Amino acid sequence: MCNRYETSEEREIERTWHVGRDQPSRWWDEVVFPRGKGVFIRRAVHEAGYRRELVAGQWGLIPWFATSAKLPYSTNNARSEELAAKATFKQPWARGQRCIIPARSFDEPCWESGKNVWWRFRRADGQPWGLAGLWSTWIDKSSGEVHESYTMLTMNADHHPLMRRMHKPDPRLPPDQQDKRSVIPLPPQAWDAWLAGSVQSAQSLFAVPPESSFAVELVP
Repeated sequence: MCNRYETSEEREIERTWHVGRDQPSRWWDEVVFPRGKGVFIRRAVHEAGYRRELVAGQWGLIPWFATSAKLPYSTNNARSEELAAKATFKQPWARGQRCIIPARSFDEPCWESGKNVWWRFRRADGQPWGLAGLWSTWIDKSSGEVHESYTMLTMNADHHPLMRRMHKPDPRLPPDQQDKRSVIPLPPQAWDAWLAGSVQSAQSLFAVPPESSFAVELVP
């Protein structure tokens, strides 16, 4: 699970995904925490063709059935195995409301020393991450205010040599059944398929890159 990440800069987003040039400068949080304000890239919703658009919203998806934008539970992460069944996420998943979350880095806790030590993960090639997510638009019926929001997808990483080292282990479970979680970084060649492809093709993109793709440092 991820609860803190560093979002990409405007020029980096425009250069990498070719969106955001006409947006106001820095209207999101530099370091994003749950319920903070970040940005995501989605397929433009009001056009018949295909175009990417950059949207600012809350990191924590507001489902259609919510009665308030302030949720009493956490929705900043979504387990990829549960997307089709969980009430909060199943409609956005079925409707293809997928997004890419631009991130310069993301942080995860390592408990190998017996204490929580934060590790920071960047791409080894210096480029930004494009993390898999879902988005939602929720309208407050009392005020008409529009709220954009998103969630970051995760998948099991028990067998990944690097990501399985993250998070506090459950002493009741064997090492290969811990359900350690990882975000899902999308390779650049898969971005358009993720945003505009079918549910089946999108599901085939769930993977954690090899250990060599990561540059790791301790959080100061």
